[in-house]
Amino acid sequence: MKKIRSLIVQATVLSSVLMLTACSGMTEQQRNTAIGAGLGGVAGSVLTDGGTLGTVGGAAVGGVIGNQVGK
Repeated sequence: MKKIRSLIVQATVLSSVLMLTACSGMTEQQRNTAIGAGLGGVAGSVLTDGGTLGTVGGAAVGGVIGNQVGK
């Protein structure tokens, strides 16, 4: 059951990132932030076996890192 939940969270985060990156009006920094948040959320979910706190924490950290890339 945890594995299914983890897959659902990962798929949701990934699809959100794909939708955000499709927006043509986004700056490079905004795209990097969205991509970082998506990848961080997936990594946090994997590392904590689908834990909500790990997913949200990973997304937050990934978003911050993505925001700072290329500055």
